[in-house]
Amino acid sequence: MVSDVTVSGRQGFHEDTAAIVVGGLLVALALAVGWNARPAEDAGSRKAFPKGWPNPLAATIDKPQTWSASPSQALSDNKGKSLTMPIFLGMTWIVGVLAGGMALRGRSMADVLPGAAALAILGGLAYLLAAQKLVNHYNLEYPLWALLVGLVIGNTVGVPRWLAPALQGEFLIKAGLVVFGAEVLFSRLLELGLPGLLTSWIVTPIVLVATYWFGHYRMQIPSKSLCMVISADMSVCGVSAAIATGAACKAKKEELSLAIGLSLLFTVGMMVAMPPFIQWAGIDPIVGGAWLGGTIDATGAVVAAGEMLGKELGDRRPAEVAATVKMIQNSMIGIIAFAVAVYWAGWVETGSRGPRTSLAAEAWGRFPKFILGFLATSVVCSCLYTRSPEAALWVDGATLSYTSRLRGWLFCVGFVCMGMQTVFRELTPYLASGRPLVLYVLGQCLNLALSLAMASLTFGWLFRKVVEP
Repeated sequence: MVSDVTVSGRQGFHEDTAAIVVGGLLVALALAVGWNARPAEDAGSRKAFPKGWPNPLAATIDKPQTWSASPSQALSDNKGKSLTMPIFLGMTWIVGVLAGGMALRGRSMADVLPGAAALAILGGLAYLLAAQKLVNHYNLEYPLWALLVGLVIGNTVGVPRWLAPALQGEFLIKAGLVVFGAEVLFSRLLELGLPGLLTSWIVTPIVLVATYWFGHYRMQIPSKSLCMVISADMSVCGVSAAIATGAACKAKKEELSLAIGLSLLFTVGMMVAMPPFIQWAGIDPIVGGAWLGGTIDATGAVVAAGEMLGKELGDRRPAEVAATVKMIQNSMIGIIAFAVAVYWAGWVETGSRGPRTSLAAEAWGRFPKFILGFLATSVVCSCLYTRSPEAALWVDGATLSYTSRLRGWLFCVGFVCMGMQTVFRELTPYLASGRPLVLYVLGQCLNLALSLAMASLTFGWLFRKVVEP
């Protein structure tokens, strides 16, 4: 991987390489600390440790909890235990990741520290807004608030000079995706086997290609990269897919922000509307769960919608099916990003960058390398998970109590950065015609129809016995 040369003349890692190193080290740290603190008795008992082995790092990171009357309620859990220190330490992790990432890239750590601290506080503010009881009830999750906080600051007072060096939103999200790889375990993806793969891996590419083609060639949206990030965001897995494909097709930050904003708004609406519709229409809950997993973008929203679907039946199976189908879809990020890189290098920008050595070299140059870190952490944790019951609890303890929380903080502050770097007047050309919104709606309608048809075929008929309790 290539190196960047900074203004100071020092060489450092490329942003993707730094994200891999930082994300990989964080996962390794979580595993090492978890192993060192492994229980002396019942180490392989899922009954004794339903969420995995207790990991000491869990005490170093948390987020504001649900509150109603006063924001101060967010600083305690439902048992009255203070979370002030874990929340503060969660912000400290963000400062450390930003400083470490900048050092790896050959830049000054001192320049980034003041801005990193301010961004961590803004991330905490976004979490606090998302935790308000009414907001939380409708699952208006932290990415939406983080983006809004950043947009308000960036389009009113602007970005102060001392804060600018810390605006490394893409680096934070890339590092978060590398950490996220530890949660994508192959054994869990295979629990639903062929029906889950068919539901995710057949419908998703069809919807992506059809939406992209229709947006550019029929709706005449001039920016191919905008069409691509909207299509990938809507058809694959939301923000993560938008970031990965945006890197492959060199999308502008304004295009990414627009795609992510549309995704977040539709995620909220679909999560609220789809479970009641499924129940009203008499759709089988298992089929409905698979439909939710294949269409709603955010994993957290998918689980919440799945739980709403099975609430009356006292059955978590719809939520489990929904979450697993979404995880199978998440696993496509690398494949989709590579395919977009090949297409862009071979067909979209041919000749625009001067003499070309080969299609493979061009595609590799465009391929977002941080995806390799995502795949590496996924493979390592998947292999560990299947070794023994003890190893499975070891991995669960590291991911559920630490890396998933850290990944949330990385994404949250990353979205704040993206919002601050997005200027409304630069979005005007994209919004004036309303075509991006129409494209998203049409693509999502196609996604809903095909996903329901495939879920009904696979989970409702061909492989019904596989998913029955």
